Amino acid sequence: MKPARPQQARRGATQRKLFDATLRLAGSRGMVGLTVDEIAAEAGVAKGTVYYNFGSKDGLIDALLRYGVDLLADRLRAADGAVEPADTLSLLVDGMLAFFADYPTFAQLLVSELWRTPGQWQQTLTLLREQVTAIIRAQLQRLADAGQLPEGVRVKTAAAALFGTVLVVALDWQVFAPDQTRDEVRESVLALVRGLRGTA
Repeated sequence: MKPARPQQARRGATQRKLFDATLRLAGSRGMVGLTVDEIAAEAGVAKGTVYYNFGSKDGLIDALLRYGVDLLADRLRAADGAVEPADTLSLLVDGMLAFFADYPTFAQLLVSELWRTPGQWQQTLTLLREQVTAIIRAQLQRLADAGQLPEGVRVKTAAAALFGTVLVVALDWQVFAPDQTRDEVRESVLALVRGLRGTA
């Protein structure tokens, strides 16, 4: 078991290098038309490395989506540490904004592929969307249980709405208002949510 660990670490590092290269290329020219040759060259590895690690370009994109959503899920789980239920929304919104600020191309990829019908990675994205919204739902349920959500709000719908809103706001921030700070963007989103709840 011990000798396998350095190899697994190297493989993980190689995969992250390929993920980063794919995101850089996708950010400058989009995902459609990207070739394995271009991704390998951008990552500074042999073409066969892509096939060895992922089997195909589609396998690489699928793994990239799963990797990105796992990172996003980790940010969202920070809301588990909220002492007060009222802090939960702030932590959820800030976690999403921080992730999309760190990985703006991933946000673009989600927007372009998540609601495309039918999309090439729709099955994977459907599962990943469920993973993310399930975390948000659990946190919103805490708010509902504490009486912090208005009556009649469906937690499942509210979770999807919050995820979609922050995803689009994060892209708008990166593209059209990069001079705004993350704190300003977060407070704007929270002010909107509070206004809809009738507490602003």
